[in-house]
Amino acid sequence: MASRIYFDHSATTPLDPRVRAAMGPYLDGRYGNPSSLHQEGREARSAVEKARAQVAALLGADPSEIIFTASGTEADNLALLGATRAAEGPTHLITSTIEHPAVLETCRFLERTGTKVTYLPVDGEGLVHPRSLRSSLRAETRLVSIMAANNVVGTLQPIAELSQIAKDHGALFHTDAVQAAGKIPLDVNQLGLDLLSLSAHKLHGPKGVGALYVRRGITLDPIIFGGGQERGLRSATENVAGIVGLGAAAALAREALVTEAARLAAWREHILRSLRESVPDAYLIGHAIQRLPGHLCLGFAGQEGEMLKLVLALDEAGVAVSSGSACSSGHKGDTEKILEFMGFDKQRARGLLRVTLGRFNTQDEVERFLQILPQTVASVKAAQNEVSYAFWD
Repeated sequence: MASRIYFDHSATTPLDPRVRAAMGPYLDGRYGNPSSLHQEGREARSAVEKARAQVAALLGADPSEIIFTASGTEADNLALLGATRAAEGPTHLITSTIEHPAVLETCRFLERTGTKVTYLPVDGEGLVHPRSLRSSLRAETRLVSIMAANNVVGTLQPIAELSQIAKDHGALFHTDAVQAAGKIPLDVNQLGLDLLSLSAHKLHGPKGVGALYVRRGITLDPIIFGGGQERGLRSATENVAGIVGLGAAAALAREALVTEAARLAAWREHILRSLRESVPDAYLIGHAIQRLPGHLCLGFAGQEGEMLKLVLALDEAGVAVSSGSACSSGHKGDTEKILEFMGFDKQRARGLLRVTLGRFNTQDEVERFLQILPQTVASVKAAQNEVSYAFWD
């Protein structure tokens, strides 16, 4: 029996065995608290600082600029809440309509507490246009937050150009790089970033740990209070094993980034070329070139309302994919809203198939998927037609 195919790496990634090995000692015998002065505490502190340097190296940052958090969501919250609360006087924040809920829900909370928020539109490929940002800036604009890569459609934003516009205006620039970190080059200095969020479990690290890059000299207000860990910005005893795992995952991603991205992009394009022949009704959603290497977002003309059935049928056939963001269980319309913001009509916005490849996928799995998907699409379409005929009969 063939093994299952996991093509849902934008939801989460399998833990790299090398990451698990690095974490092992800190789940067992090395249990010290990094704030303790004895040997066990010093060992834990050393491990945390090594991981801080590894994450910094992935981003071209200084280790002192890395703050560990419990997730990418918390990192986003700290960036937005921390920057706006640290500002004096009226504050204005700019983001896009297609951000992750970790950013959008934080913005909605800020609106309820007096912060003005502008939501920039996107075009049919999911891109924010620099002129849109430029025209939305105000004297009181404190922060601009635009994601590096969209979690649903995979489009990469022109972050360097957008951050320069914000910098010229005197505003801070934050990017949610949870989907992008470890998959594409991200140098915070070359890109002109002030704040960047990432998450371990999106780059073959453990769940429950993330990080926020905070450029030296930037003041944030904390959102968690206590013992003053992480430069006073994230109080709580550090999750040493998780942080070690994030550090190891960052180091491995940095080492393999170029070759891994090239391999995944080649498979992505191979899948797309094959589907154009085997499933003529398939179409790509998002930017054709400016997209994550292993990310395909697909629609099927006339079957947009059948995507849940298609995902479940593929699951039964041994393939794990998704019909949108895995982070939106409480926001079931988010994927549909993203497509509508991109200009899709109500029918075409009803559904999509997200296929995302990762480090441990193989050529054989790609070829098997290219056999299974057309058959499954045809099967779901046939069932759909049978229902239609039965209704009219």
